[in-house]
Amino acid sequence: MGLFKTALIGAAVYGIVKYVTKKDTNGRSIVDDIKEKAPEWMEKAKNLKDELKVELEKQRH
Repeated sequence: MGLFKTALIGAAVYGIVKYVTKKDTNGRSIVDDIKEKAPEWMEKAKNLKDELKVELEKQRH
């Protein structure tokens, strides 16, 4: 049973990787889009963290 479960998980991971790296008609993949948008998401996360710090400081005093 363990071998079957491992093979099933391996096949699922392979399918996901194949899907995520597959190029569309424009020659771009989901991974390419994520790489392009990651810096923007990091900046938003940093701004949110700073805003939360300010709010927590206001609530403490």
